[in-house]
Amino acid sequence: MHELSIATAIVEQAAEIARADGAAGVASVTVRVGELAGVVPDALHFAFEVARDGTALAGARLVVEQVTARAWCAGCAEEFEVGMPPFFWCPRCDRPSQELRGGRELEITDVQPVPAPA
Repeated sequence: MHELSIATAIVEQAAEIARADGAAGVASVTVRVGELAGVVPDALHFAFEVARDGTALAGARLVVEQVTARAWCAGCAEEFEVGMPPFFWCPRCDRPSQELRGGRELEITDVQPVPAPA
């Protein structure tokens, strides 16, 4: 399950961001996960709960924003969803697409800190 290594990296990066900001911990982490990133959101949630244990993210919540895979057809200037499994043929002009516009994302977009005690 590679989601555990991804979750561990998320925990490490979010903890580093919290330390740099002087926060006592992390309340939540938001990640964008593309449909074609090869990450199962439920498995990532489970792995995050395991990876956060005993860290500054022990009570943190993981928010996963799923990104739909989209391709671009240069022939008719149409952007379209490719679906799962991906199908890269333009539904408008019935030509294959050569350009993926979204759906491979795997990035932290927000870290909500727990304020340090005054």
